[in-house]
Amino acid sequence: MKLRFDTLRVKLFLAIAGANVVLVAAAYLIYGWSFEQGLGDYLQKSEAARLDPAVTRLAEDYRQHGSWEWLTDDGRRAWMQLLREELGRSRNSRDGREGHEGRDETPRDERGRAPPPPPPLTMDPRLMLLDADGEVLIGGGALGAMGERSTEPVRRPVTVDGRTVGYLAYVPRLQVVESLERVFSAEQNRRFGAIAVGLLAAVLVNAALIAHWLSRRLNALSAGAAALAQGRYATRLDVHGDDELERLAGDFNRLAGTLETAQRARQQWIADIAHELRTPLAALRAEIEALEDGVRPLTRAGMTSLAQETSRLTRLVEDLRTLSLSDLGTLTYHKERVSLAEVVEDCLASQRAAIHDTPLAIETRLDAQLRVNADTDRLTQVFGNLLQNTLRYTDAPARLRITLDAADGEAVLRWEDSAPGVPPQDLPRLTDRLYRVDSSRARSSGGSGLGLAIVAAIVQAHEGRITAEASPLGGLGWVLRLPLAAGTTYT
Repeated sequence: MKLRFDTLRVKLFLAIAGANVVLVAAAYLIYGWSFEQGLGDYLQKSEAARLDPAVTRLAEDYRQHGSWEWLTDDGRRAWMQLLREELGRSRNSRDGREGHEGRDETPRDERGRAPPPPPPLTMDPRLMLLDADGEVLIGGGALGAMGERSTEPVRRPVTVDGRTVGYLAYVPRLQVVESLERVFSAEQNRRFGAIAVGLLAAVLVNAALIAHWLSRRLNALSAGAAALAQGRYATRLDVHGDDELERLAGDFNRLAGTLETAQRARQQWIADIAHELRTPLAALRAEIEALEDGVRPLTRAGMTSLAQETSRLTRLVEDLRTLSLSDLGTLTYHKERVSLAEVVEDCLASQRAAIHDTPLAIETRLDAQLRVNADTDRLTQVFGNLLQNTLRYTDAPARLRITLDAADGEAVLRWEDSAPGVPPQDLPRLTDRLYRVDSSRARSSGGSGLGLAIVAAIVQAHEGRITAEASPLGGLGWVLRLPLAAGTTYT
């Protein structure tokens, strides 16, 4: 299979591996440089500390002889002897030689043999003795061997009675030859390189595993999204844990559930619409066939029945059109500053005959000062639908109480009618389209189930809210809230 570099797995692998390779390389370089610097500093300090006995010995001998002639006149033999004694033995062997009246107290093994002396320092060619003016008295061969690369040697003053009588100088080890310490440093660098290679291999394996793990989880999301795009809304993802990807999978499942619910609602909506349209059409067809067959004579009562079924079908189609326009956002509104109390009173006045026929006792307490920005015709449609709902579903003696107050910058209208009430579990669904609390209610007394859905759509378009609750009068109560118009005063 051809490797593609535009996949998420490859991109994740390259990003993680690249970042870690940079870190490994930086760690290798920094650690190697730090080791070399630390090794050099350690060697310099170690050499300086090993020269302390020689400096002390030179001061003592100078005090004894009064000059450096005892060294310079001896043709380097005394100089080399001093170096072998002070630099070629350990401090313990030297202390044993000089203590307790010259008695040798060097530690010995069971057979009485002394341990072999430590190897002498390889710095004789780099040592030199300078006088008080800095002129070379003995040594200095290393300076000549280095030529132009030579630098100022490190000087250790030889002090006698507070006066500097000369200097024990030496050329730093790493400036002369590529000594054993440099070889050791190179060996350490090779070891660091091996460690870096091992870390690099571990980084690559780790990056590959992480990339595979992330891409596998993302592939599951991708497959789920493809299933939703094909309409399989029952698709769900397994959720284990609480990281960001698992929360994304949970959001995916909620989205799929919402789409599945919407699909079922759409299917139910189509079935309900077909049922609602079939009922008046069936009645019309039966009436017309009866007239055509001569079963029923063409009388005024028959024409009235046909007109009622036609009117019912017209209202249903108009309600469907209103809801579809509202869903599309093309339902027109002509908003102006109006008195909400006047709109309610005008609606009740226009329905006076239907109210009288029920009969319905209405109690109102409306604040006439409250103004809202609204479309008067649409609000009239809202209150007309609420009134029709009350007229259809309240038992005699029917009562209706309407109050209008202001609270928190909103006009609050309460519409409360008398029994029967609505079960609490059905209250949130009353504004669903084609929803009825009692599906067996006769079509002659029940509406299409679209009126309250239209009410909710119009109120929402006015930036308001409407909620259903139990009425204190024993029936159904509605609470409608609309924003007050600017400049409206209320107490």
